[in-house]
Amino acid sequence: MSAPSPSFQPLPSPLTVEGRPRLVGVEIEFVHLSERKAAERLQVVLGGTVEEEDPYAYRLAGSRLGDIGIELDMRHVHPRRDGPGRWLAPPLASWLGTAVQPFVPREMITAPLDPARLGELDTVTQALRESGAGGEGAILTDSLGLHFNIMPVATDAPTLLRLLQAYLVLEPRLRAESLTSWLMRLYAPPPYPSTYVRRVLSPDYRPDLGDLCADYLAANPTRKRSLDLLPLFLQLFPEQVGPRIRGKVKPRAVMHYRLPLAFVGRPGWSLAADWNRWVAVEALAGDPDRLAEACRRANA
Repeated sequence: MSAPSPSFQPLPSPLTVEGRPRLVGVEIEFVHLSERKAAERLQVVLGGTVEEEDPYAYRLAGSRLGDIGIELDMRHVHPRRDGPGRWLAPPLASWLGTAVQPFVPREMITAPLDPARLGELDTVTQALRESGAGGEGAILTDSLGLHFNIMPVATDAPTLLRLLQAYLVLEPRLRAESLTSWLMRLYAPPPYPSTYVRRVLSPDYRPDLGDLCADYLAANPTRKRSLDLLPLFLQLFPEQVGPRIRGKVKPRAVMHYRLPLAFVGRPGWSLAADWNRWVAVEALAGDPDRLAEACRRANA
């Protein structure tokens, strides 16, 4: 008898305040299998049409899970894109891609999905593994990320503050459960600064949305946080946030949860455990009394 499929818990609040279904985009990094072969394998599993952007970036258009990108996770090898790295002409970008391919992970990027369909990504990662993809959380040069981009219930200050407080309270436990080797801990995003954590968890901290953004940016002018809010704040306040940050940050109205790691090479691996850890964050954020007590204990 086969083992039961892992259980993906539903979001405590499945709809936004406007009544729209909340969606989640997923990024999964792996090694060994080329971008082209990965795209062709996913086409067999999900249908759709494989489109080539450049030798190291492909798009599976119109699949059963929507559009999916598969690319080498290094912006300098994608010369047709705007932003940093486009100064490399196609011949140089292609040469660089060939040189770094053994050391740089590939990334699969889904369109926003109904969380009820996350279990289908377990089938996708199994298909990639059977075609030669690998990965055990980290390699010698980098981590292998499993990132969730979750549409928030709302983007008002009280909602975002409760979610951030819940995350800060639970972050030590999330790190202990997710980062199980020295190599994983080496490449993990640094924790939030302790002074910032104390301030946000204080019962006297009641910022408006602008102050919440300004305080976050002052303490965390980097995307290297396990819950990265720069895409969200860049979407909300482009003129204030844009000049203060560097690197590949795209404006998106999502919570970019980037602590989990991908284990595509591990038979039976599922996204469920890491997704359920995020659901626990939202459950705490949605319980004001339990959250207030948790903040008090964490700040004691």
